[in-house]
Amino acid sequence: MKKDEKRIAEIKTIAQDENVRFLRLMFTDVLGTIKNVEVPISQLDKVLDNKMMFDGSSIEGFVRIEESDMYLYPDLDTWLIFPWESDCGKVARLICDIYTPSGEAFKGDPRGNLKRVVKEMQEFGFTSFNLGPEPEFFLFKLDENHRPTRHLNDQGGYFDLSPTDLGENCRRDIVLELERLGFEVEASHHECAPGQHEIDFKYADVVEACDNIQTFKLVVRTIARKHGLHATFMPKPLFGIAGSGMHCNMSLFNEQGNAFFDENGPRQLSPYAYQFLAGLLEHARGYTAICNPIVNSYRRLVAGFEAPVYVAWSGQNRSPLIRVPESRGLSTRLELRSVDPAANPYLAMAVLLECGLDGIRNQLEAPAEINRNIYVMTDEERQEANITDLPSTLYNAVKALKQDEVVKRALGHHIFENFVEAKSLEWNAYRQQVSEWEIEQYLELY
Repeated sequence: MKKDEKRIAEIKTIAQDENVRFLRLMFTDVLGTIKNVEVPISQLDKVLDNKMMFDGSSIEGFVRIEESDMYLYPDLDTWLIFPWESDCGKVARLICDIYTPSGEAFKGDPRGNLKRVVKEMQEFGFTSFNLGPEPEFFLFKLDENHRPTRHLNDQGGYFDLSPTDLGENCRRDIVLELERLGFEVEASHHECAPGQHEIDFKYADVVEACDNIQTFKLVVRTIARKHGLHATFMPKPLFGIAGSGMHCNMSLFNEQGNAFFDENGPRQLSPYAYQFLAGLLEHARGYTAICNPIVNSYRRLVAGFEAPVYVAWSGQNRSPLIRVPESRGLSTRLELRSVDPAANPYLAMAVLLECGLDGIRNQLEAPAEINRNIYVMTDEERQEANITDLPSTLYNAVKALKQDEVVKRALGHHIFENFVEAKSLEWNAYRQQVSEWEIEQYLELY
């Protein structure tokens, strides 16, 4: 691997000029949890020389204890200094790829796996895959012991202002911190549920965009704490209100520009756009476990709360799985509405890209768009329109994942096996629990 000596020199100069005292070497495990190894700045040369080692056997879905040594290779383009300071001084971060002692990319590294799929895309003739995410989150009050409660900090609704939206100051501070880190924030607003918020930032190449999602989560949680609040990306924290999604706006580019745009095509969409769309629909059930990876995800994927339940697409209404926004030219894109913020973004985008490419590779034909509100259609009407359902539980989603060879290929054997094992354990632990609902319904009756 060729070193960028100029960039290395720049980082060393910035670290000295800014009096950086610690480095966070960040990476993501198979379940999407952000991990880090923190080292003092005195180890900077070792870090930049790709010689920083860690114990991979301690990380979910990585390796067994007898093959535990892993190396952190920092991506120099991800260098940044966190705006907030600790009592010990400034802290900088580098996002890292994981390598084995033999110098090979570790097949269980979600970020490295996404890079592998991107390389396949480039060999297919495309130059980039852009992602514009729309992550939502809830703000809950903390108790006197600084533990999260289930009490919301406001009763606001969609686009509400203060004093109803008591999270406005927190959300504004989050935006300011993001901008200090180089994010181009396009919008921030209160979402439709009480205590729910959304901050949208500009699209980027898919690997950078996934890095941004992970950084975004870290910033949101950190700033919320400073406001005495707990930020959660749990998809459905409360019954009876809308859950949190992370709509993904996706577009492919080639040497000619946005490959989804065709000024003379139907709806000004290219054959690539329709084929990519067809691939996403064809494999929707297979990738749901990756895009909606926890038991709680399926509390959100129910009719009546704006979350998609049905495998269909439209250019207008928001009840189908995929929407095609009206923007054209460079902004032509497909919006997948099922993804939730509990998803590992690197895994989600690897499978979505692979499924879309499968549609292009096999020249799949997109079904007719559905412009009716699918939620009010009868079972017979949906059947006539060939509209199928997404999996209704994590168990069914994992079952569908096991049957989809394209999604499995996108994950690679190592990640697939470890993901399925972890989710099977999660489901088994969940199904043995006795819920409060069951106690209320059955204890006296039976």
